Amino acid sequence: MRIVRATRYVTPLREGGSLPAIVEAEDCGLYVLKFRGAGQGPLALVAELVAGEIGRVLGLKVPELVLMDLASELGRNEPDYEIRELVLKSAGLNLALDYLPGSVMFDPAVRLPVGAVSSAVASAAVWFDAFVTNIDRTARNPNLLWWHKTLYFIDHGASLYFHYDWNDLERKALLPFPQIKDHVLLRWAAEIRQADAVLRPMLTEEVLTGILAEVPDCWLSNPDEQRRGYLDYFLTRLQGQPGFVEEAARARDSLV
Repeated sequence: MRIVRATRYVTPLREGGSLPAIVEAEDCGLYVLKFRGAGQGPLALVAELVAGEIGRVLGLKVPELVLMDLASELGRNEPDYEIRELVLKSAGLNLALDYLPGSVMFDPAVRLPVGAVSSAVASAAVWFDAFVTNIDRTARNPNLLWWHKTLYFIDHGASLYFHYDWNDLERKALLPFPQIKDHVLLRWAAEIRQADAVLRPMLTEEVLTGILAEVPDCWLSNPDEQRRGYLDYFLTRLQGQPGFVEEAARARDSLV
């Protein structure tokens, strides 16, 4: 994963409680910066990175994720005290995603062109979000962007919530994900079981290990042990009975 240095704080994005910001980096690109020092803490960045890279492996459009080196001096001219403090607390490595200029938030209430959301993409998205236990892809908060007539998947920091309590990990890995009934793309997802047959083999131990290796040690309290815990969780979830898949398929069937 690329590491870039932030060179200019452009503007805050006052959405939610984490105060992400648009920043410019040394490569002259614009990024949406997620701060390590925000209220959710570094584990939200771990979830953002790991889930986002899993989504990319599965073929979903996820804006490029980069590690961003942030100097505390970057926010010194910001008049908002809360933002200055956030930048100060987040000095060092943070996470950022490529800014998609002109993109608009997906709105399921807006009439879409025929075929705008394909069953294959929706089914893959539902499978993915059920696998990573992403509670934040609802009609109220889709975390989907339309950009160049394509759906892009963003904001995965609420995923993998098991990592706030590592007890009873095997049982948690085998749990279904009933919140999938509220997924914003569920009504388009007519091929969830077929998606499972295609997507599950993509997430090999080698692939998952590679993704987890991208997580900076400074975001983890016990890096080696926690990486092993994430890997065990994922492999157990993949190799066990497909409870999360059946839960999602039943939720979709109930809509018909």
